[in-house]
Amino acid sequence: MSLTTDIGRRIELVSMDSHFHEISIGLYRQQGTQGPEFLVHTYSGLDGARERVEFVTRTMVVLGGMEAVEGDGRRARFACNSSHDFACRRVFLESCKWDPAVAVEPKPLTIFDRKSDGNVTVSSLVDGAYRVTGELKSDRAKKRRTAIGAGLVKLGEMEWLEGDEERFAFPCRHSHDKLVGLLLIRALNVRGVEREQQMALARGQLLAPSAQKQ
Repeated sequence: MSLTTDIGRRIELVSMDSHFHEISIGLYRQQGTQGPEFLVHTYSGLDGARERVEFVTRTMVVLGGMEAVEGDGRRARFACNSSHDFACRRVFLESCKWDPAVAVEPKPLTIFDRKSDGNVTVSSLVDGAYRVTGELKSDRAKKRRTAIGAGLVKLGEMEWLEGDEERFAFPCRHSHDKLVGLLLIRALNVRGVEREQQMALARGQLLAPSAQKQ
């Protein structure tokens, strides 16, 4: 059995890590005893590579509201036992971008939106539901909040709740406030995220040690 099969199915790749010698780092989904788990892995044999992927994993735990898998500093999971693959990919990418010199803190559920010229807030409701609210009450601001909600639904693979034009939730129906706070930043510009994803598809594959920079 190949190493790639052993470590699970790769769902995302950073081909050149700008914070650590441009090594390649991949995110792999595995099936754990309680549900899906995510492994942050690199083939690089450079000194410090293991510590680098462990930092990325810890950052995912903080930014995405995930749980560290006991006994391995490279694995994390969602407490709801769901995979949330698409959202987890975003958590991984943002964690790889995070400057190690900066303290890691979760993102708030309120952000300033330039297009509506005011703050927007994602309100966490009962039964894992969310709604986008804002300071301004104009029709333009309302349409913008609807667009931001649609962006969150797309980025998180969430669902609009039946009979309600404003509320949405993850399929697991659990609250993921830290994850939503992280996705909110990107929900303001979903087209930019889509362009980034298209560029990612054109990047290279995760390299074996012999092909990594030494």
